[in-house]
Amino acid sequence: MGILEVKGVNKRFGGLQALGDVNLSVKENSVHAIIGPNGAGKSTLLNVLVGKLIPDTGSVMFDGQSVLGRAPYEINQMGISRVFQTPEIFGDLTVMENMMIPCFAKRDGAFEMNAISSVFSQKDIVEKAEHMLTDMNMADKRHMHAAALSRGDKRRLEIGMCLSQEPRLLLLDEPTAGMARADTNNTIDLLKQISDERDITIAIIEHDMHVVFSLADRITVLAQGRPLVEDDPQNIRGNPKVREAYLGESA
Repeated sequence: MGILEVKGVNKRFGGLQALGDVNLSVKENSVHAIIGPNGAGKSTLLNVLVGKLIPDTGSVMFDGQSVLGRAPYEINQMGISRVFQTPEIFGDLTVMENMMIPCFAKRDGAFEMNAISSVFSQKDIVEKAEHMLTDMNMADKRHMHAAALSRGDKRRLEIGMCLSQEPRLLLLDEPTAGMARADTNNTIDLLKQISDERDITIAIIEHDMHVVFSLADRITVLAQGRPLVEDDPQNIRGNPKVREAYLGESA
């Protein structure tokens, strides 16, 4: 049994079957990729995994606990963090200030923007944020406003913010979207390092096959809302069902 177990999940939007009988098992401390052509149901599945959508039927269990119907802060408290397609950072704050906010939230369980000055004055929060910036190789950018960062560095900052909450499962929604190839490769290297050095499970939704095959231990392919195949990367690459799903014709 995996740390994340999806069983019999179905989700309809009116007449559209977005997800049909989806089963998924993500092994602890692995990198599991979820791929598929546009409209395959990847984003819908991700929103189910983080409790944002309630499936019509089925279950989603993380470490033996259901995630369904839980508020975002409860999902975080369970040990699940999510990285969105567009980096979610505070552009008008510095890199250091951005990193301090989730460090505070992890310790105190909540964060109010009107309490921001008190957050930035707490020594233990400063030290934890400094340590994470060093781990993310961003210590030299601590005083920059986050809005001035490159796309790749914004993503690096957001991943560091997620890791500062000490998650057991990191969900990544197309983390290299909109990046230049150099930034993409740097993000791949960062995620490899995180996977190798931390006690963490990573589930990634990604269109870029270079990213998928560089990172994944296991791949699930969705097509028209249903699991098409799940296998190791070396077997996925030449699978005729996968090629047909992406190319629209038998290979």
